[in-house]
Amino acid sequence: MIYYFCNMKGNRILFPLANLMAVGTVVPVSARLLPGDTTGKPMNIIYIMSDDHSYQTISAYDQRFIETPNIDWIASHGVRFTNSFVANSLSGPSRACMLTGKHSHANGFTDNTRRFDPSQQTFPKLLQKAGYETAMIGKWHLVSVPTGFNYWDILIGQGDYYNPDFICNGDTVRRQGYVTNITTDLALDWLSEKRDKKKPFCLLLHHKAPHRVWNPDTCDLDLYNDRKYPLPETFYDDYEGRLAAKKQEMSIIKDMDVVYDLKMADKEQEIHTGSVLERWGRANYRRMTPSQREQWDRHYNPIIRQFKREKLEGKALAEWKYQRYMHDYLRVIHSLDRNIGRVIDYLRENDLLENTMIVYTSDQGFYMGEHGWFDKRFMYEESFRTPLLVYLPHGKVGDVAEMVQNIDYAPTILELAGVPVPSDIQGRSFLPLLQGKKVKKWRKSLYYHYYEYPAEHSVCRHYGVRTKRYSLIHFYQDIDAWELYDLKKDPQQMHNIYGMPGTERLTKKLKKELRRLQVLYNDPIDK
Repeated sequence: MIYYFCNMKGNRILFPLANLMAVGTVVPVSARLLPGDTTGKPMNIIYIMSDDHSYQTISAYDQRFIETPNIDWIASHGVRFTNSFVANSLSGPSRACMLTGKHSHANGFTDNTRRFDPSQQTFPKLLQKAGYETAMIGKWHLVSVPTGFNYWDILIGQGDYYNPDFICNGDTVRRQGYVTNITTDLALDWLSEKRDKKKPFCLLLHHKAPHRVWNPDTCDLDLYNDRKYPLPETFYDDYEGRLAAKKQEMSIIKDMDVVYDLKMADKEQEIHTGSVLERWGRANYRRMTPSQREQWDRHYNPIIRQFKREKLEGKALAEWKYQRYMHDYLRVIHSLDRNIGRVIDYLRENDLLENTMIVYTSDQGFYMGEHGWFDKRFMYEESFRTPLLVYLPHGKVGDVAEMVQNIDYAPTILELAGVPVPSDIQGRSFLPLLQGKKVKKWRKSLYYHYYEYPAEHSVCRHYGVRTKRYSLIHFYQDIDAWELYDLKKDPQQMHNIYGMPGTERLTKKLKKELRRLQVLYNDPIDK
């Protein structure tokens, strides 16, 4: 197998898989001692988070679509969490949950119209007070200025794929190139040149990729040209018995814009979608340098001409849109994986793998055409679940099946660093699970609450509880609808069994557990 790397000019360079997988080989032992006990060094943390990376498109989880050897390295040398979830499947709120270890209602950032309160307690602040050198590089997306960091260099808002604008410790600068490469460059420069090497460090490396609109690096534009991706079984879901699913506006068929999302911004301006998204899509093109546009045009112009000729409609158009979406999304993932390899390589070359924990996750899951959708937001499995892979030196190697949530990251990192976990943090440290220990009375259920409605994609407000087997969801505000799923019999959540004969006892039990969690987390029950 050959993988392609990109040089500074955007040219592709062949790189053998055998060389790629050899990066940072470490032989772990069965159990890790406390930080410093094996190496005499405190534990560093590199927390890598992407935006909208579906677990379906990480080959450590699912091998149908793409190979991600560098992300998989973390799994093969560490822990793969098979039941990892978020508390609120939306970018900004998810980031706030991660930083604070608290659910959205407790940290105040319930939806993307909010501003994160920078004065509140976060785990980077606590690490900084304990003597850690802290840095935040990449996508922040919390509106306020980052606090608790010795160094920060963040994208403005959502960020741009090409020639993005950053704010570096307060100064705005536009950097030429591709955002995933640039973000990694900044992280490696901080590790190499800017940090105080006498202190342990915690680096939050947050990538824009693979957030909408999935613009690939120029050297990856032709990658996967010969691939045709299988249509999900639920692509033509009719949402029977699921009122909120019928109301959404995240359909590949109806809502994915061919100019903005699928790059059909023709020079003749004959393709129009009647949406503000079209204008944004054409603006993305104007942002590029002449060299970037030349490579972009070489790839997309023939596709645009064919699209015009064929004048697709109905199912043919829907399935064409799905293929275009998958190709661009997976090209962006390929670049992301390549750059994660650069970080692992740096740690290996600088003898940091022996005392650095590496976390890879996403701010939530994402739909790859399941139910006909893209985006996230729902408590349904594809968006509720998120990938979580953790390399801990001398820690457990293998799968962890216990249910974890992104409110657990803060207490885990604090415990690893030997910093007391404040009592108001709502998450629970999974450090013992990383160490291969058996933990009695681990949680048996998860709480979820989504708030952003009315808003983009029109996903109704809802909260719910998930156990190992069942998912109970209550949609509220403009509608009052309950949904109940048996995830063992119906993993794709196509059949809402709420109110059906024989489910009364189960429903009562789940509602009792839902109420218990709302009381536990002090989330008001009456909405």
